Amino acid sequence: MTLGRLVCAAIAAAVIYATPAVSQEAQLAEVFDFADIDGWADDDHAAALEVFSQTCNLMDGPEWPQLCEISKSAPSARMFFELFFRPVLIDDGAKPLFTGYFEPELDGSRYRTGRFRYPLYRRPPELKVGEAFLPRSEISSGALAGRGLEIAWVDDPVELFFLQIQGSGRIRMNDGSVMRVGYAAHNGHNYRSIGQELVRRGVYNRHQVSADVIKNWVRRNPSDGAALLDSNPSYVFFREVKDHAAKLGPIGAMNRPITAMRSIAVDPAFVPLGAPVWVDKGGETPLRRLMVAQDTGSAIKGAQRADIFYGTGDAAGAQAGRIKDDGRMLVLMPIQLAYGLEERLSG
Repeated sequence: MTLGRLVCAAIAAAVIYATPAVSQEAQLAEVFDFADIDGWADDDHAAALEVFSQTCNLMDGPEWPQLCEISKSAPSARMFFELFFRPVLIDDGAKPLFTGYFEPELDGSRYRTGRFRYPLYRRPPELKVGEAFLPRSEISSGALAGRGLEIAWVDDPVELFFLQIQGSGRIRMNDGSVMRVGYAAHNGHNYRSIGQELVRRGVYNRHQVSADVIKNWVRRNPSDGAALLDSNPSYVFFREVKDHAAKLGPIGAMNRPITAMRSIAVDPAFVPLGAPVWVDKGGETPLRRLMVAQDTGSAIKGAQRADIFYGTGDAAGAQAGRIKDDGRMLVLMPIQLAYGLEERLSG
């Protein structure tokens, strides 16, 4: 598509669509110019466009299919975003928070052995959505044993616990194969932070708690550690993910693979799934990058709340575990939707 035709397409696309549905908790929407975004010109827009194109055809609303089709032949990724979108800051009054997540890799076996004795369970058939099932303490004590629900067995209960927090991962089997597992169901109990529990007990101060600190404490204190894990009644059941290339990332909320350092988890009450989002994160490792909202999470709530996907394995986990930063994110919205939302919330 030539520049002239792309401009014509931009004009044709700029029709008045309905204002996008955003949670009534949103207090403000402010439209920005791309020239006002620090780092925008230096980003790899082509990489962001490639990730956007993987899920844009799944987005709700009449404007997105047209933009998705145009994106396939845009001569410049940066030009595509600048012509068809405007960055919007959506604010609900809550403090911005960026965290990180990753896809764990565990060692395991398809059969129980002396080393591999902690099971991953598939969803029990009697579990019903919206109803509380057995709490973690009963499941870890063997309430589901002997029913053939085991998908695999791993050698570390604390790594299994964090696999459940992440919701997906890979199991390196003792026969050399690799199994990818994904979220299947939840037992209906609310998540309770074991890090906060350690703080409540006076074991650590709040600023000292991290995933690695928790893991090491549980391993040093196996009996008390098991009780600590069971203090969180929430439990996740898995499914084996087949026919999925090992080089691809795990499946996100849009049922497509997510991409390291380009995919984020958001609250879909404020950010449309599939939308491009400019992330401006502070902290010890500042980050300014165009990403795509392709995932969700039970702890990801709020207009300025995002979880950045750092990739697969221990190195990615170490990076993700250190992230707890402020900043801001700007949602790239089709032009008329952007100004319509600003008018509704700020007028």
